[in-house]
Amino acid sequence: MLPVVKRLFHTAHIYMIVGVISGLYYREITKLNDFTGDTQLGVVHTHLLALGMLFFLGVLALEKLFTLSAEKKLFDWFFWVYNAGLALTVLMMTIHGTQTVLGAKTSAAISGIAGLGHIVLTVGLILFFVTLGKRIPSAKETEQG
Repeated sequence: MLPVVKRLFHTAHIYMIVGVISGLYYREITKLNDFTGDTQLGVVHTHLLALGMLFFLGVLALEKLFTLSAEKKLFDWFFWVYNAGLALTVLMMTIHGTQTVLGAKTSAAISGIAGLGHIVLTVGLILFFVTLGKRIPSAKETEQG
């Protein structure tokens, strides 16, 4: 298994690549279908770049500063739950947006699953803040150290 810092770097890098590709996909599918309306595809790349790449670059910096991974079980839960939530959310947005561009009927289930993705993402964020909170020294510890 990769060291945590490398894993965070690779995770951010993968989100960057997928984010750029999703922007290209959005541009090309709308152009090929002469689509000019609103679609969720327009914000998929933003979600991937902000909630994926930038977020994990921030986590990487916080790992170097506070060694978040010392809370091993909590950190691992955060990492996998957050990634699952973001992947599910982005996948459903991509499916919904593609259906919109192609003029296909969209299912309410797609929106429901995307909502579940957002819930899982929120749980991941809660786990992240709990992990971070456990690693930030208290004022008393700061004075002593």
